[in-house]
Amino acid sequence: MGIDPGLTRSGIGVVEGSVGRPLTMIDVQVVRTPADLDLSRRLLRIENAVDEAVRIHRPEILAVERVFSQHNVSTVMGTAQASGVAMLVGARHGLAVRSHTPSEVKAAVTGSGRADKGQVTLMVTRLLRLGQAPKPADAADALALAICQIWRGAAQDRLAAAVAAQATRSAR
Repeated sequence: MGIDPGLTRSGIGVVEGSVGRPLTMIDVQVVRTPADLDLSRRLLRIENAVDEAVRIHRPEILAVERVFSQHNVSTVMGTAQASGVAMLVGARHGLAVRSHTPSEVKAAVTGSGRADKGQVTLMVTRLLRLGQAPKPADAADALALAICQIWRGAAQDRLAAAVAAQATRSAR
C-alpha cells in the first residue's frame, strides 16, 4: 500500500505484484479534508481512511512518501503531519512501514528521478494496464509509491538484512 500524504489531499493506493510479474491495481482513493476544518479533525479523517484501507486490504507493507524540504513551511508541516498519521496507522497494525523520496519513486516508475507528474501518471497507467489515468495526481502518486515499494523495497530490505547479518558476524 502506498500513501501520498497531504493535509488537503492524501492518496491511498493498493497494488499487488512482485518483481518480474505483472502488477495489478487493487484500489485507489484520495482522502480530502477541507481547509476550514480544525487541524485535529483533518488528521482524524486521514487516520480513519488509512485505517479502513489497511483493515480492508491487509497490505504487507505500508510505503509512505518521505517528506522533503520545501520553501513553504506550512505545506511541509501539513505533509509531515499527514505522513506521521499514516505511519502510526501502519505501526498500529503491525505493518512494516517504509518511506521513499519523491526522486526514488519517480526513478522506480519512469527511470528518471526528475520526471514530472504527467510522466509518473502515464507510467503508472501503463504499468497497471489501466484504461484511464488515475486522477487526481495524488492517486497516481500513491500507486507509484506502492509500485516503488514492490520493485525497490524488497531489494532494500534484503540489503539491510545482509548488512545487519554481517555486523552480527563481525561482532562475534
